[in-house]
This record gives sequence, C-alpha cells and structure tokens, in this order.
Amino acid sequence: MDPAEAEFLAEQELVTIIPNFSMDRIYLIGGDLGPFNPGLPVDVPLWLAINLKQRQKCRLIPPEWMDVEKLEQIRDQERKEDTFTPMPSPFYMEITKLLLNYAVDNIPKADEIRTLVKDTWDTRIAKLRLSADSFVRQQEAHARVRGICDELLSFVV
Repeated sequence: MDPAEAEFLAEQELVTIIPNFSMDRIYLIGGDLGPFNPGLPVDVPLWLAINLKQRQKCRLIPPEWMDVEKLEQIRDQERKEDTFTPMPSPFYMEITKLLLNYAVDNIPKADEIRTLVKDTWDTRIAKLRLSADSFVRQQEAHARVRGICDELLSFVV
C-alpha cells in the first residue's frame, strides 16, 4: 500500500463537524449523511469534513484521542513497552497529518500534538530498527513484525 492509498482509506474515517449551514440528508453510495443544521454536531467522513472546512462551511472537532494528555500517555506507554502498543486508530498518522494541514485552527495545542505524534512514530521506528538489527545479527530464517508494517508503508512525513 502506498501513501496515497493509505490516505484514501483514512479519509473514510468518521469525524465530527459543526456545520454553519442547513441541508437535508444527502444520499451517497457509501451511506447517508446529515441532516446538517447550524451548530449541531454531525459525523461525516474525513474527506467531506476537509472539503467543507476548506469552503468555510464547518468547524471540525478533533477525534477524542487527539488530545495532549491522551497522546502523552500513548507516547509514554510506547516508550515503556518492548513491543508495539495499540494505536488509537489504524490511520492515526494520516488523520493527524490531514487535520493539521487543513484544520489546524480547530485543533487546540496543534504544535504539541504534532510533536507527540512524531515522538510516538520515532519510538516505533526505533523499535523496528532494533528488531531488524537483531534479526540480521541472529541470521534468522524468518521474522514477524506486529502492527507497524502498515504504518511504515502508509506515512510520509
């Protein structure tokens, strides 16, 4: 899977927006969305949230895991464990990148969030390198990498 494919899949994830317009329910192949009423939260795919945000039709609510305290806990747990810890979303890197590129004004403490996600990513990469080095030194016939393969293939900083 290349980065564009991973980003496409991440854009299907639901996020919450607060629209500033009215519209009845819309019927799409992927499912029905709406109705949209000013000031009332509604869940939409990330691709639509970004499109509406770019047209200044909504305010984006970051996912609940995109919080400094929660990301600090994830980073600290990742640093403590020898194996990869579960991430809040399979597309946490892509979602973070997209939201920080297109809706940074709706994300409190965006710089801290960017740093925490990058720190977690760097820790995971270091674990992978250590594991690969160990594999090569031991001249093993096969290896098993858990959880991070898709991240490595999907994210370009």
